[in-house]
Amino acid sequence: QVQLLESGGGLVQTGGSLRLSCAASGRAIITYAMGWFRQAPGKEREFVAAITWSGDYTYYTDSVKGRFTISRDDAKNTVYLQMNSLKPEDTAVYYCAAPRGSLAVPRSPPTVGSWGQGTQVTVSS
Repeated sequence: QVQLLESGGGLVQTGGSLRLSCAASGRAIITYAMGWFRQAPGKEREFVAAITWSGDYTYYTDSVKGRFTISRDDAKNTVYLQMNSLKPEDTAVYYCAAPRGSLAVPRSPPTVGSWGQGTQVTVSS
């Protein structure tokens, strides 16, 4: 089973940028789609972005389209989430996600097989 470790979270002002990293270990992710989710206090965990194994296709929730970019570096077994033009409503714990099964794209919690421990992103107004 793959282990996922997120980093790069922090406190940023509205309009700022952060880049989250997700380092995978225990299994190469080169043939797997990967994703990012987030969970704000008192809310359910929600899908943010996903990328196919080839990197040819990416998916985003509507609220982050045009602001966030997911990418992957399979040589480093790492997935990234570049977040620009951050807003206070982006404040949440961000989780990296690996799929349940080799063919799945993690776009909803039931499709996730492994979660990272999360990294806090706080956007001040």
